[in-house]
Amino acid sequence: MSRRAWSVFAKEIVDALRDRRTLMTVLMSSVLMGPLVLVLLSGLVASLEERAERRVVLAVGMEHAPSLRNYIERQTFRIEAAPADHEAKLRDSSLGDPVLVIEPGFEDRLARGDAPTVLIVSSSGNRQAEVGTGRLERLLQGFNRERGALALALRAIPTTMLRAVEVEERDLASSRSRAAQFTGMLPFFVIMAVLYGALNAALDTTAGERERGSLEPLLANPVSPMALVLGKWGAVAAVSLLIALLSVLSFLPAQWLIRSETLRALFIFGPREAAAFLAVLVPLAAALSAVMMAVAIRCKSFKEAQASNTVVILAVSLLPLVALFNQGGEKPWFIWLPALAQHTLMNRVLRGDALSPAEVAVPLAVSSVLAALSLAYIARHLRAAATR
Repeated sequence: MSRRAWSVFAKEIVDALRDRRTLMTVLMSSVLMGPLVLVLLSGLVASLEERAERRVVLAVGMEHAPSLRNYIERQTFRIEAAPADHEAKLRDSSLGDPVLVIEPGFEDRLARGDAPTVLIVSSSGNRQAEVGTGRLERLLQGFNRERGALALALRAIPTTMLRAVEVEERDLASSRSRAAQFTGMLPFFVIMAVLYGALNAALDTTAGERERGSLEPLLANPVSPMALVLGKWGAVAAVSLLIALLSVLSFLPAQWLIRSETLRALFIFGPREAAAFLAVLVPLAAALSAVMMAVAIRCKSFKEAQASNTVVILAVSLLPLVALFNQGGEKPWFIWLPALAQHTLMNRVLRGDALSPAEVAVPLAVSSVLAALSLAYIARHLRAAATR
């Protein structure tokens, strides 16, 4: 049976390579996926860094608050006048900085001991402006602390009266964990590349052959249905694994395209990480190939099989989102669900965490069972078709 399965495998590989246009489209998309995603991420980080380095405060009515101007400029910020239509520009996101609005009489109220009102104008729909809102709030809090300390010093009261406790921060996250906050979406794109890489081959070798009328003559050959299924599945899985390999290896040279110096220093993806990615993706690629073939084997046309496999694509797309919407951290059952398990383990690799043998064995076992059940179903369906 192994010899006959190998013959079917060779035939299916030739058929898969014959459709060069589709194959090249999938290959190019998988190779370009890593560089494209990293370039977009690095562009985002670089824009945030550039905005932070500008140290510009847009203000309206700053002439009413010379003491506040003095404090802001001593913090090495530059004050610029906000455009007259800043509210409209903030709403349509054409202005990327919040605006500080000072009302008249600021200094008079401050001298009387009253608390003057300072308005920070932003828009929650403007993500760039929202990032700068926290910076303005910290500046104003610093101004408040300085004014309070001066008032206490004039009355010979220790400034420690303003602080009931001393607060210090300690960040437990490693540098790679901080980088994973930006690169955490990379595993999702890799999984989708593997999925779409196997999709066309899985549909063509089942529903495609049925539509072309070449499946029935193939069943007439003295080949057992299981050998036929193993050969076809091996070819589809090989194409999927090729896509997985190219998608993972594309991250190695893609690191040269990272624009942000900070992200380039934090993002570490070498041969060790690539090997870990492949070890996690191989079982998933094999299982998804078998599942999509099982869904397509009952369809009479390529289009029908494509529509039916939309459910598989949707499930694989939605499962990694469980980790995104779960606010309680990773759960033990994550590694028992295909796609979600691979997404979780690849994120651990990006964070620099070591993978235990049990964490790798569980997704491997689940994928193996899923692939075995799918292959048995396909063989049973072909056996029934051959006897009719």
